[in-house]
Amino acid sequence: MFALLLLISCRLMAQDEQPAFKFKTVVIDAGHGGKDPGAHGSYSLEKNVALAIAKKVDRLIKDELPEINVIMTRSTDKFIELNRRSEIANENQANLFISIHCNSSPPGTGAENKGVMLLVYGFHRKDEQLEALRENSSIYIEKDYQKNYDGYSESNPTALIVLNTFMAKYRKQSILFGELLNKEFVEVDGRRSHGVKEQGVLVLAHSGMPAVLVETGYINNLGEEKYLNSESGQEAIATAIVKAIKAYRKQINTK
Repeated sequence: MFALLLLISCRLMAQDEQPAFKFKTVVIDAGHGGKDPGAHGSYSLEKNVALAIAKKVDRLIKDELPEINVIMTRSTDKFIELNRRSEIANENQANLFISIHCNSSPPGTGAENKGVMLLVYGFHRKDEQLEALRENSSIYIEKDYQKNYDGYSESNPTALIVLNTFMAKYRKQSILFGELLNKEFVEVDGRRSHGVKEQGVLVLAHSGMPAVLVETGYINNLGEEKYLNSESGQEAIATAIVKAIKAYRKQINTK
């Protein structure tokens, strides 16, 4: 926890000393992987859909924004611990962290939910805990998870200190990117959206830069599962993400 506070403080001072901010590094995180399949559809797994979309985002950034350094947290079906994902972004001094996932309706509620959702790390409300708990459940697969996450608890006062420090600089930028991406999904692609929400998702909590988790659709909704697994659907999602990156970079560079 202290190390993250120190990292953020150093980065804030470094940005203040620079004559002009340069947006140069994006980390693309394909959620889950390996022994952690994520959510299940009728015939597909979240880990595979997330990786396929992440690879398309990687390709589009390299094609359309060659001046930007894009880093993948995983490019194969490999299990990466949540803290390692954010470490990759921190070590490379990323300017934006994008974690790609699929949503899923809770068991027993049916599979009628559909649409995208954009998550940023923030003070969660009681009715928002379920989504965060579903994403954070990955830590329990990891060896020594209690040691790795310092006894992680969303009610831990130390976690709140980190949260406050993170949000002081990056909350508005995270929300900005989320809103720009949401606009692409809704106004351009015609997708239904649950909007930009603040929740206690652990993979975002340890990231010392603006960070957004993209729930690309409900994999246990038959119609959305088909869309998420299709080349055209994945290409549309990846294109929306890259267009939002372009708009985001333009806005923060003019402020």
